[in-house]
Amino acid sequence: MDFLDIASIGGKGLAEVLGYARADLEPILDGAGVALVFEKPSLRTRNSCEIATVSLGGHPVYITNAEVGIDDRESAEDIARTLAGYHRVIAARVFDHRVLERMVASIAGQGYAVPVINLLSDQSHPCQAVADILTISERFGAIDGVTIAYVGDSNNVAHSLAQAALTLGAKVRIASPPQYSFDASVRASLESLGEVSFGEDPYDAVLGAEVIYTDTWTSMGQESEAAARREAFGTRYQVDAKMMALGSHDAIFMHCLPAHRGEEVTNEVIESKASVVFSQAANRMPAFKGILYASVVRP
Repeated sequence: MDFLDIASIGGKGLAEVLGYARADLEPILDGAGVALVFEKPSLRTRNSCEIATVSLGGHPVYITNAEVGIDDRESAEDIARTLAGYHRVIAARVFDHRVLERMVASIAGQGYAVPVINLLSDQSHPCQAVADILTISERFGAIDGVTIAYVGDSNNVAHSLAQAALTLGAKVRIASPPQYSFDASVRASLESLGEVSFGEDPYDAVLGAEVIYTDTWTSMGQESEAAARREAFGTRYQVDAKMMALGSHDAIFMHCLPAHRGEEVTNEVIESKASVVFSQAANRMPAFKGILYASVVRP
């Protein structure tokens, strides 16, 4: 089973992944290799993927962009077909989502039964979304009916979070400056999944919400936009104690990390009892374990 985004596996597939993430699983990989291709680095993704692979009996191989040079030294297709000859699974963290789609197509064309997992792309961050759902479910017992307010840049994290949460019956509110909001096609796709709203006012979005979520305003690869983004988001989109107080009495704060304290969130909030950011980080490991297991056993 390829896992490029939440939409690609649907509600049934997501439920299976979550079930596997919570289960005591047999070492299904039995010494097989798992290629971990990182076009850009990540503390949580590398550690969670390597430990999850080992927990399933596999052998993780960490591969940097300096070694593969996607579409520089070699094409994405050649890289994928080469790795498919060594590994049971290919997992990749890339800038351009189309690279993942090309990898999938090239492997299928050669008849390899090697799934491709998206560790992050410009469009989606599905592994993070699975960890987020695990974290919310641990706190509230279930996610159905929970209201999630996402404040800040409508990015890949927000996209996957909304896809997963809406698929499972949560309500989602997204507040972003107009120039950093989802386009009409993404909005329509999310609206088809459940109850979601889009707006500019973060205080309206968080009112009564059980989950208040934000992410960095400037993602890797957007460094040249940092000053313009800080100006656009300003203090209005910073999650502080005043904003948290507008959530439900038991509201939690979530952030996929790394956090820029003093920008998208205050130090007071991220260090508060409401913050579950390190539970989220820890849940990246069982999340990838569930994804990896499902990718191997599901056609």
